[in-house]
Amino acid sequence: MPQPKLIRITTIPLSLEKLLEGQLSFMSNYYDVIAISSEPERLLEIGKKEKINTFSIPLTRKITPINDLICIFKLYLFLRKERPLIVHTHTPKAGFIGMVASYLARVPIRLHTVAGLPLMEASGFKGKILILIEKLTYKLTNKIYPNSKGLHEFIVTNKLTRPKKSKVLGNGSSNGIDTSWFSKSNFSIEEIENFRKELKIPSNDIVFLFVGRLVKDKGINELVESFQRLSKEHQNCSLLLVGPFEDHLDPLTESTKKDIIDHEKIFTTGYQSDVRKYYALSDILVFPSYREGFPNVVLQAGAMGMPSIVTDINGCNEIIEHEANGIIIEKKNAAELYMAMKNLYENIELRGKLSDNSRKMIIDRFEQKEFWNILLNEYRSLQ
Repeated sequence: MPQPKLIRITTIPLSLEKLLEGQLSFMSNYYDVIAISSEPERLLEIGKKEKINTFSIPLTRKITPINDLICIFKLYLFLRKERPLIVHTHTPKAGFIGMVASYLARVPIRLHTVAGLPLMEASGFKGKILILIEKLTYKLTNKIYPNSKGLHEFIVTNKLTRPKKSKVLGNGSSNGIDTSWFSKSNFSIEEIENFRKELKIPSNDIVFLFVGRLVKDKGINELVESFQRLSKEHQNCSLLLVGPFEDHLDPLTESTKKDIIDHEKIFTTGYQSDVRKYYALSDILVFPSYREGFPNVVLQAGAMGMPSIVTDINGCNEIIEHEANGIIIEKKNAAELYMAMKNLYENIELRGKLSDNSRKMIIDRFEQKEFWNILLNEYRSLQ
């Protein structure tokens, strides 16, 4: 008897790769899994890696009405042909396109994971459009899964859907964390020293690390400003930025970009498919984002035994307990960010205590295979 079909949809393949790595392969033991996204060549690579089938449609992250209608039509035809039991979408655009097409194609089980809401930082006409799209997406689902308790509360409080339709799986997250893969024990002291040499980071520096898109909404303007101030007081510190610039979507200020280029202690790597060595060579994660769902970066840092400085926002404040495994600060507050960085730089005892707690707290709450089984049981309960 053939397995029932499960279709997972994201706007770009990078989301499949980073948000759901390993999960699609796991689900293929129980379902005939098909991944749908844009960028056909990149998507095909992910399909081969996860050992699943793929189908590409030209999704975009921007509001593009004509192209979006074309995507809905193409996806509708594909769903009518394949007749899946479940369509499960991720990311806002894929959620809207996927749920409209799935509803029209009469897919029995339509699910959407909410992993961050752009409307939380939007206002005016754009904000109203985003709210309308989000409400319509949720209306067409059987169930939505905010990947943090804070997101669930925001959705319910703002009446974006009925409370019974929204559910947080486990302790949050979209995929949990593979703590055997993200472990500093995978690297020798010699390897870590060589990683630093490759980047030309002094061996005795305390390294502050950011991993993610280098954009305004991730708090990079405040981070660079805070580091500039700290580095004037303490010479033995570096800032390592791992991730791509996205000037076409959410650019940094010109002064921030200039500081990143000119400062001798700010290092950049661009996008990296394997970020573990950057955690291994660093001391403190700094993640001053304005909005998140449930940030994998903070999970990864914790699994690597690193304390984190995060903003008091959804997800971050569910992974980090203040002064237990990290420091929580107000978002968009460069002065408070500077004080937290200064405190962890100068207070060796506190830094050590947070580091000691970090990995255990992640293992106890967010082990990846446990999350996969929670999701599998959720699918089965809906069949």
